[in-house]
Amino acid sequence: MNIIVIGGGAAGLMAAGTAAEQGARVTLLETNEKVGRKLFITGKGRCNVCNDCDVQTVLQNVPVNPRFLYSALGCFSPADVMAFFEAHGVPLKTERGNRVFPVSDKSADIIDALFIWVKRQGVTIVQKTAESLEIADGRVAGARAGGRVYPADRVIVATGGASYPQTGSTGDGYRFAREAGHTVVPPNPSLVPLVEAGETCRALMGLSLRNVQVTVFEDGKLIFSDFGEMLFTHFGLSGPLILSASAHMRHFGSKAYRVEIDLKPALDGKTLDKRLLSDFDKHKNSDFINALGGLLPRKIIPAVVQQSGIDPHTKVNTITKAQRASLLHTLKHFPVAVSGKRPIAEAIVTTGGVSVREVSPKTMESKKCAGLYFAGEVLDVDAYTGGFNLQIAWSTGRLAGLCAAQGEE
Repeated sequence: MNIIVIGGGAAGLMAAGTAAEQGARVTLLETNEKVGRKLFITGKGRCNVCNDCDVQTVLQNVPVNPRFLYSALGCFSPADVMAFFEAHGVPLKTERGNRVFPVSDKSADIIDALFIWVKRQGVTIVQKTAESLEIADGRVAGARAGGRVYPADRVIVATGGASYPQTGSTGDGYRFAREAGHTVVPPNPSLVPLVEAGETCRALMGLSLRNVQVTVFEDGKLIFSDFGEMLFTHFGLSGPLILSASAHMRHFGSKAYRVEIDLKPALDGKTLDKRLLSDFDKHKNSDFINALGGLLPRKIIPAVVQQSGIDPHTKVNTITKAQRASLLHTLKHFPVAVSGKRPIAEAIVTTGGVSVREVSPKTMESKKCAGLYFAGEVLDVDAYTGGFNLQIAWSTGRLAGLCAAQGEE
């Protein structure tokens, strides 16, 4: 069995090594000088390998086409992923939110383990960019790269999405899929910073907030709420909490989104009001704008004061109960008007891709072109942050590699 894998990322490496383990002759076509370029930058260079959870929890963290992944996750679960890397010399650790990382905190250790594994299995890595598929009589016959045709019995497309194009994810896989007669759901950014409609964030640029709660409303309906860390930038909002929120915001253009930040989520309204009264008592003869230093980072105070509607130079001892209620509301519901997402090139993952209706969930083989398989982000499945997107890559790559190698020649 002669198999070509296009793409040397997480899904492609897993597919190539797995197929070779089954006895197939495998050629991996990779644009970059080194494999795993995108893996290198995941998890801020630490590589959030997977999430230490059961299959059901993975599925709950996949908002797009989760049912398609049942067989893939059954074939290669989070526990299997962890066992795989431990067996290949990478000790792992589990952190907050059950996120799994290498003990070394180095994504390079994951890439090296995969690289050594595929080489030991006899995979031939060719540093060439795949240009097109070779298709004859309704089945795949190979791939063209560097002006040369590489014949194959099976081809696995694992080219990634369209996010981080500098890592090689340039959307070529969508073109290959269309060549084979597939429908491609238009790719859009997911897990991406948000663009503000106003100027509030620009004034707060560089301010990082920890332990805040972000709530997102879509046409007035609550669609996301979580605690964590976020960052104000010159264009809007970023940070882990915002990237997670963005995955739920899928209809810019047709629906309106509102983001609210609870600056003091550990305090309920009553407790926070008592805290305000205490702080005000200490600063009763001060201007209002000078009375919030014990409660908030200095940089955000002018924005909170403006949003509260209270004149910044109002003496604290003259602030009314109604004004205090307005401040309280601002602290618990600090608003940011959001107009859209940053470009797809800045997204961690792509939502959209090859329609899963046209791919067998039990094998990852195309229903349109015999011998053609898909794995990873090129498919129209994506997940929230926490290691779930890499889990999809490992699981679909594993299943595609197994089934491509075990098919009849």
